[in-house]
Amino acid sequence: MYGSLVYQDYIKLIDKNLIVAENIIKDQIQPSSIDLSLSGECYEIKHSFLSYNSKVRDKLKDLIIKKINLSKEFIFKKNKTYIVRLNESLNLENNIFGHCNPKSSTGRLDIFCRSLVDYAEEYEKIPKNYKGEIFLEITSRSFDVAFKKNNCLNQLRLVNKKHNYLTDKQLINLNKIQKISNQTEKEIKIDNGLKLSVDLGRSNIIAYVAKKNTPVLNFSKIKFHKINDFWKTINKNDKKLLIEKNKFYILRSKEKVVIPSDLAGEMIPYDTGIGDFRAHYAGFFDPGFGLSNGSYAVLEVKTNEVPFLLEDSQTIARIKYEKLNKNCNIVYGKGIKSNYQNQGLKLSKHFK
Repeated sequence: MYGSLVYQDYIKLIDKNLIVAENIIKDQIQPSSIDLSLSGECYEIKHSFLSYNSKVRDKLKDLIIKKINLSKEFIFKKNKTYIVRLNESLNLENNIFGHCNPKSSTGRLDIFCRSLVDYAEEYEKIPKNYKGEIFLEITSRSFDVAFKKNNCLNQLRLVNKKHNYLTDKQLINLNKIQKISNQTEKEIKIDNGLKLSVDLGRSNIIAYVAKKNTPVLNFSKIKFHKINDFWKTINKNDKKLLIEKNKFYILRSKEKVVIPSDLAGEMIPYDTGIGDFRAHYAGFFDPGFGLSNGSYAVLEVKTNEVPFLLEDSQTIARIKYEKLNKNCNIVYGKGIKSNYQNQGLKLSKHFK
């Protein structure tokens, strides 16, 4: 069956050395994706690049400012760009291809990261039958962040032969059988996927905005940092919020989302049709996300062009649903210690 691979497929690919890593751990394998981890090989670089006509390594030679060893913790300075080789490399066959995305925790810290591979014309894309290394370009845009080898910042979703996205008609029919949102059939908005709107009126705290001057954030330390050191809370105000230029906001959707166990979801991160802002950095929703009561989607919002006034219930993002190539025997949730099941307006797992 074509479509997105599932947990048991990743186990097989690792066993057959089609996904290769020095010591991959089970916790890296998610219901329909795999977390990728940093190696010790890191460079500060002059600027971003794509390597569409050569290997990444060959292009990199002229761009290195300094080499860094991530075997020890190293602080990535705000707005400087680094590139790290990932521990995992690929040896794909049978027309399997893929797509990478930042993990939720990475997106919620305003860490801009994107994968690049040899001879690829686009970031985040893994071409069919790709064989080679994967590198991750990292620019932290709100905080100085300490990273070290084996930290997981991004994830890979592999697909057998082609994507199998649900049409709007299929989504409407699915929602009648198994609700994909907490909204009624009249309220739900399905147009090129499930539309999500922003909640600026239900609770007292409607958003967090990243502070300018903060301590170093240690990426390895979970439930450790004080929220007030890094974030300012924004209280509700006439159900409106001005997104100021170059400030980073954490908001949440009005709708609760459900991803059934035979599907995966992907949030479309940038849609100029609904406004000149970016609403999401981390795009994957694994099967089982929000199962039972639904979970709010957390939105990472930033405008780099002009200030933008958001109003309560305004459409801010879309989720496309896609079929898995088979039923998954593992789903997102407490069973695999997922961090964001049944979340509200939730910061990354690094905060207590």
